[in-house]
Amino acid sequence: MPRAAVMTAPNRPIEVQDLPAPVVEPGAIVLETIFSEVCGTDVHLYHGQLAGVPYPIIPGHVSVGRVVETGGAVRDIDGTLIEVGAIATFLDVHETCHSCWYCLVAKTSTRCPQRKVYGITYSASEGLLGGWSETIYLKPKVKTLLLPASVPPERLIAGGCGLPTAVHAIERAAIGLGDVVAVQGSGPVGLNIAILALLSGAGGVIMLGDPPNRLQTAKEFGVDEVISVSATTAARRVDLVRGLSGGRGADITIEATGVPSAVREGMQMTRDGGRYVIVGQYTDAGEISLNPHTEINKKHLEIRGCWGSDFSHFYRMVGLLARHGERVGWERMISHEYRLDQLNTALDDVAAGRVVKAVVRPNG
Repeated sequence: MPRAAVMTAPNRPIEVQDLPAPVVEPGAIVLETIFSEVCGTDVHLYHGQLAGVPYPIIPGHVSVGRVVETGGAVRDIDGTLIEVGAIATFLDVHETCHSCWYCLVAKTSTRCPQRKVYGITYSASEGLLGGWSETIYLKPKVKTLLLPASVPPERLIAGGCGLPTAVHAIERAAIGLGDVVAVQGSGPVGLNIAILALLSGAGGVIMLGDPPNRLQTAKEFGVDEVISVSATTAARRVDLVRGLSGGRGADITIEATGVPSAVREGMQMTRDGGRYVIVGQYTDAGEISLNPHTEINKKHLEIRGCWGSDFSHFYRMVGLLARHGERVGWERMISHEYRLDQLNTALDDVAAGRVVKAVVRPNG
């Protein structure tokens, strides 16, 4: 029986349990997990900050593994036959209907009411549907991608869920050549946004965050300026960003902190007529007050929300890793690997910012 790390309820220790092996349906795939990840969303899940989570769950929403069984002839999204032994990854979002108003009219499938997510909205009672497991069961029609030979598994998982989220954020940001971009938040999402802003031709990238290990990682990836949040006040940070952008403010600011107070601050450090993208408020962490006249309307500020990612962002992520992986070296982001029986420690490390990127090796 495969072992899996199970989150039984919010604020309860992770338990390693033996769970039944899957019964393989036609069109399904069984993966032997090589890597999964521990990200900020998993910390939110642990603290019960996401609505509609069917505890107990097997967390781990972005994973990579080796194919050990298929339910007949199964092909990836490019039409390539998926064979036993191949290295594959998959979009964690499943059961998007592609028939509702959000899917067909708004073309915003991340808001589809039917969507379910591996590691988040599937219960452990439904099967091995999360990456914190020795085995992952990919239900029929899960969108699966074979990894190109140029993309090792550690590079894929280093990008993790932060990279497709960043692809979506950059898409929403519409960075122009030479734009000065400020990135609030130096976790994996913020770091990936900074990397992609540089690849998009930004004229300068400023990162605001902490702790020092993450800011140092940002510098190693080519960020032009870093600002420590713990060493500055909000007013000082706004002044610093303006000073680094001709006195006007950043052309584009992208929030990736998950801290509500960062939103007002980010709006203030964005120039008049600039664009502000909010991607970090994935869970409900609270409210803020603001003056819509001075902080939005008079500034002629454009504000765009960005929630989750869809298959196009995931597909482009793999292409980015294949094209730019050697030059960028995403795997340098990985700070520590954990076993299944170390995931309580992993959650603590991620919550405290002791690691840049935490990954799970269930079969290691």
